[in-house]
Amino acid sequence: MSAPSASTSAGAVPTPGGLVPRETVELLRILRDGVPRTRAQLAESSGLARSTVAARLEALMDAGLIAPAADAASSGGRPPARVTFNAGARFVVAIDLGATHGVIAIADLAGSVLLAESSPLTIADGPERVLSWALSTAKRLVKVSGRPRSELAGVGIGLPGPVEHSTGMPINPPIMPGWDRFDVPAYVRRTFDVPVLVDNDVNVLALGEHAVSWPLEDDLLFVKVSTGIGLGIIAGGRLQRGAAGSAGDLGHVRVPFTRDTPRHGDVDADLEALASGPAIARYIAERGTPAASSADVLALSRGGHPDAVAGIRQAGRDLGEVLATCVNLFNPSVVVVGGSMARAGEHLIAGVREVVYRQSTPLATQHLQIVPAAAGETGGVLGAAIMVAQHLLDPV
Repeated sequence: MSAPSASTSAGAVPTPGGLVPRETVELLRILRDGVPRTRAQLAESSGLARSTVAARLEALMDAGLIAPAADAASSGGRPPARVTFNAGARFVVAIDLGATHGVIAIADLAGSVLLAESSPLTIADGPERVLSWALSTAKRLVKVSGRPRSELAGVGIGLPGPVEHSTGMPINPPIMPGWDRFDVPAYVRRTFDVPVLVDNDVNVLALGEHAVSWPLEDDLLFVKVSTGIGLGIIAGGRLQRGAAGSAGDLGHVRVPFTRDTPRHGDVDADLEALASGPAIARYIAERGTPAASSADVLALSRGGHPDAVAGIRQAGRDLGEVLATCVNLFNPSVVVVGGSMARAGEHLIAGVREVVYRQSTPLATQHLQIVPAAAGETGGVLGAAIMVAQHLLDPV
C-alpha cells in the first residue's frame, strides 16, 4: 500500500504510510496526546539532544503535522514557544460495515469524527454493491467537508467477519456470501488512491473504545456480543491480531458446562451457540414467546419480559465462563462489553461479572473493571480512523 510521500529532509526514510520521516516518529508519538510542549520538554521526554529535536520538529512542521501552540504562561521572562500535533493536517475516510448497518465518516488524524452518516444495509448483498454504496457516500461527505482530495491520508474499513489484515481480504466470512478473498483494498483504491486498511469489526471497535474511554490503559479486552461474538485484544497499548489476523475468535470457544448452562446434545456448545443474539432468541422461543432475532430480544428485555431477562443473564454467565479464562491468561485492567446485546440494560454484564469475579484469580481481578461500551454508533468509524493514523504515523 503506497501513497505519495510528504516532503522530508534529505536522506530521511519515510514511514510505511509515507507521511513522516521515520526518525521523527518518536517525537510525533509524544505530541499525539494533544498536549503542547516546548523543545526542552520534548528533549527531556525523548532523551534526544535539543539540536536533534529542533531538526526533527522542522521536518514535522514541513509535513504540516505539527503547529505552533499558544505560548505558555509567563513567569517573568519570555515564555517558551510550544508546538502541538496538528491532527487536522490530513483527513481519513472511515467505513464501518455491519451485517445490517453501515456508518461512513470523515475523521482527522486523531480519530475525531468530523462528519458521519449511517444507513441500513445488507452485507449479504455482496462486496461490489455494499462497497459502491459506501464509497459513494464517502465521496459525498468529502465534498461536503470542503477538503481537497489531496489531503486524504487513507481509508480504514471494518468488516463483520474474519479478515487477513496483511491483504485486507475477508477469509471465509460466515455471514458475508460473495466476500471470500475479495480484494477490498484494490476495489476501494479505484475511487481513493491512498492506503486502504481493512480489519474485522471487533478489532476496529476495540481501537475506538480504547481511544475514547481508556487511553491510559495498556491492557484491554473488548468483547462484542451481537449476531456473533468476537474479541478485540489491546496489549501493551497496541491491538494484537495474532499471526494471521484471527486472534480473538471467541465465538468458537467451547463453553464448559455449569449447572445453569443449557445442554446442546452430549458435547459442550461453543459460545456463539449459547450467548449470541440469535441463541438468546432461541432460548426465549423455546419457552413459548415468539423471538427470532437480536432485535426481538432487545424489545422483549426492554419490556421486562422474564424469559428475555433470564436468557440474557444466562448468556452473560456463559460469556463469563470463557472470559474468566481470558482474564486469568491475559490479566487485563478493563473488559469492555459491546454489541447489540450489551444494550439490553445491565443483565448481560451482570452475568459476566458474576462468573468472572468468582472464577478468576484474586490478583487478576483486584483492579479489574467490567464495563459497557461507551463509544456508541461512531465507535467503529473512530477505530477505523485510528487504525489508519497508527499505520501512517506510528508504525510498529
